[in-house]
Amino acid sequence: MTTIGADRRGTGNWAGVGRPYSQSFAHLCAGAIVPLLDAAEAVLGRLAGCRLADVGCGTGNLTALAIGRGAEVTGVDPDVGMLALAREMAPQADLLVGAVPALPLAPATFDAVMANFVVNHVGDPRAAVTDLKRVCRPGGVVAVTIWPSELSAINELWSDVVEASGAVAVAQQRLPADKDFGRTEQGLRELLVGAGLDEVQTETLAWDFAIAAEDLWAGPAGGVGGIGKIVTSQSPSMQSAMRQEYLRLVAPMTSGGEVVFPAVALLGLGRAPQPEPRG
Repeated sequence: MTTIGADRRGTGNWAGVGRPYSQSFAHLCAGAIVPLLDAAEAVLGRLAGCRLADVGCGTGNLTALAIGRGAEVTGVDPDVGMLALAREMAPQADLLVGAVPALPLAPATFDAVMANFVVNHVGDPRAAVTDLKRVCRPGGVVAVTIWPSELSAINELWSDVVEASGAVAVAQQRLPADKDFGRTEQGLRELLVGAGLDEVQTETLAWDFAIAAEDLWAGPAGGVGGIGKIVTSQSPSMQSAMRQEYLRLVAPMTSGGEVVFPAVALLGLGRAPQPEPRG
């Protein structure tokens, strides 16, 4: 079996795929948004009236839900296409082009800084989390989600599609050992603590992800993620063969017109340190 894991070449790898991402994998990533907001709200007491930064905001799902809870949201993403979609979803938000570890945001500005499935894609996760902490006010919350290291059900499907169709897999680039971190609760905890956050807590999230088969295939067909790079690098005839194998493989997983997968993610949260009292 060919393993199709997380693509860790950087956030720029998601440029130009906003529409197919919005149709497909954005729905998967959205499964962690409510737990992220709930976790931050449990620490801060409320999100209403808080300044919140949505880093790697993508198509704006988290931004819109945070605004719905009364937060004043600034969304940041390196891709102007993603920001255009976020503007459609959350016109009240302040949206900026930028990325970790050089966010175009002033230090100690936000009550909550969130990055939903961003840290697992950047070239330097430690520098990324340090930048998230930089823009968080003392006592504020930094909250992130990542995909764990175990092969997920959806990535197992992509591996099976590649193998069954005979497609040529594109080698996935991995971070060097000195830049990477353990994609486990403990590894995420160590990443957040190492960035200087206090009161760090981590947890495993689990939910069922359901989506129409054609909507899910729009992601790979549109070049989204590691599987998307594989699909779009093939000849037209091979792309067609991959789609047929995909439809064959998801048929037993389909219920009520939707493909259903178990999804698992890791959530980590910490507080920006308070200054030491004088005297």
